[in-house]
Amino acid sequence: MAESHLRADGTPERAYLLAGEDEGLVSQQLVALVEELAAIEALPGAIEEYEAPSADDGVALGAVLDACRTPPFLADRRVIVVRETNLDAAGQKELLAYLADPLETTVLVFALLGKKATATLQKAFAAAGRVLAVAPASGARGRQQWFSEHLAGAPVRLDNQAVVALDRHLGGDLARLAPLLESLAAAYGEHAHVSVEELEPFLGSAGESTPWDLTDAIAEGDAGRALEVLGRQFGAGRHPMQLLASLHRHYGALLRLDGAEIHDEAAAASATGLAPYPARKALEQSGRLGHERVARAIGLIAGADLDLRGRVDWPDELVIEVLVARLAQLSRLGRPAPRGRPARTGRR
Repeated sequence: MAESHLRADGTPERAYLLAGEDEGLVSQQLVALVEELAAIEALPGAIEEYEAPSADDGVALGAVLDACRTPPFLADRRVIVVRETNLDAAGQKELLAYLADPLETTVLVFALLGKKATATLQKAFAAAGRVLAVAPASGARGRQQWFSEHLAGAPVRLDNQAVVALDRHLGGDLARLAPLLESLAAAYGEHAHVSVEELEPFLGSAGESTPWDLTDAIAEGDAGRALEVLGRQFGAGRHPMQLLASLHRHYGALLRLDGAEIHDEAAAASATGLAPYPARKALEQSGRLGHERVARAIGLIAGADLDLRGRVDWPDELVIEVLVARLAQLSRLGRPAPRGRPARTGRR
């Protein structure tokens, strides 16, 4: 069971600080915390979010702190979530002034992405609420302790050989741990015991196509190549539920970017938890698809999930093949026709 970040009486702290140089880890911890806060019955469903317009600009802290000092309307509390990438000395001073006397009915969640928090800021948040450890302590021992703690709270249980294999595979890229554990849970079920043989297909192997080979082919609207890549992934032992989870994460990132005022890869990475380059590709694809097709893709993935759970009497591989073909078709719609070939009009 994941560690709770609430008080002993089940209520949230007045302030939370998450900070670290690994933006992926900070973003993952932020999502988990916001989900925990949103699940509290006493809290309203709406959560106010603020983020910097770009990596070079900071959040307008004046507006944020005004919101923090305003009592909630028709609710017990209001949750203010801030994603900051460039907190300067003036901004820290404003934040410290609020933390010296925070409003009891406000929950301030402050995520400092890509930077460590100063000792002064950590002390102020600790006094007002809680500082959450995002990155492991320095050194091999600190990393191993972090790794062990996150495995203890994982949705699946790995045997000793699997733990060793996963540890070696991840190396310093710890932001990949949570998505990989989620994929295992999607494939084998919550609380499943996973052996090293069951883990290995999820780690990848020599000569195997990567997950982004599939999403790149789909994004290009090339159904033939997408199905070819999918076949290689099946051949490498990837489970249909794992592939579905990968597609869900990819299109979930597109959905988070859909309609957002985000125009650069740094902001896209902050919003999705992806590394900058795949975040830029996701931003471009989200813009090309548009709202209706992104929403349609999410609907297709949700339908495939039901099909894999028995809604239709099809082989699991066929369910994923049909899904991939339909997603590629969505990407192809609206693209310019190849030179020398007329664009299709009307229906078949």
